[in-house]
Amino acid sequence: RCGKDAHPHAHSAQVAGFCSAAELGKMTKGTSSFGKRHSKTHTTCRRCGKVSFHLQKKVCSSCGYPGAKMRRFNWSEKGLRRRTNGTGRMRHMKSMPRRFKNGFREGTQAKKQTAASS
Repeated sequence: RCGKDAHPHAHSAQVAGFCSAAELGKMTKGTSSFGKRHSKTHTTCRRCGKVSFHLQKKVCSSCGYPGAKMRRFNWSEKGLRRRTNGTGRMRHMKSMPRRFKNGFREGTQAKKQTAASS
């Protein structure tokens, strides 16, 4: 029951529980407002792949694209951890320990092992 038909001694909170937002004549910040959201603010970023590229600002909120430097802040420890060295392919770095162990030698051939050593 709503409005004039409501019990005279009922509290407004109890009355609101039985009435829709339209019947009470006021909007809410929640459910009814979420139905109006159908425009996209962010789309997929070309550099980091996250849905963080702001369509009006033309800047990624995650990686800072199209800026030359990657967006990075020390106040976000987890954010640093997600995109630090070792989280990707490491095409160059993964061969470094082996090359360091051998003194970065290049262009040499291994000596043939003789059968007498066994």
